Amino acid sequence: MGYGRRGSAGLIDVRAIGVRACCMSQPTSPDYTTLDAPARLALAYAPAHARPAWEALLLFERRLADTARPGRDPMMIQLRLAWWRDRLGEPASAWPKGEPLLARLTVWDSARGALEEIVNGWEASVVGDDGGVELASARIAAYVALGRLLDVSADAAVRTVASDVVRPETAQGPAPRLPRPMRPLSILRVLSMREARHGRHSPVLDILRILRIGVLGR
Repeated sequence: MGYGRRGSAGLIDVRAIGVRACCMSQPTSPDYTTLDAPARLALAYAPAHARPAWEALLLFERRLADTARPGRDPMMIQLRLAWWRDRLGEPASAWPKGEPLLARLTVWDSARGALEEIVNGWEASVVGDDGGVELASARIAAYVALGRLLDVSADAAVRTVASDVVRPETAQGPAPRLPRPMRPLSILRVLSMREARHGRHSPVLDILRILRIGVLGR
């Protein structure tokens, strides 16, 4: 899923699927509104028990994307990324209080190494010349780690769908059906592939596809 790229006429209005979304219990976190529309839409399909881990990951990705956004001083970016790396190198019990996102990430304590790799990926993208390869691999691995965190035994399927989310231009064929705790990943796949079509889309078909995946999983 891209960051900071929003189509004008083509952006799916989350309200357009309000019939489905209003029937779900919605996240009440004030941080929820900082997520972009695709992330909020995907999160609406997360079962209640899976939502804290999903919300934490999406908020973490958003925070790092903002930290490393173009135009910021590379030195300041590295300092901020180093702070996150240091925190994720410690158990959650040692984390300082007062940072709301850290508090949310406690649910990731047993899998925080996957989050640390995302930090490393952003650093490689900002100060290295790997073209985002390490970051893409780290994001895919984080989704796989999320599946394990949610007791989903479908690593191969999660990895396939996650690869399409991160690299939608290389997606081929239908996606495998994911268990309900990972259903938001299937929604993200649809939205990422839609964005990769560079405007060649049908909003009505997109909405129907999202509703079908949200209900049936594929």
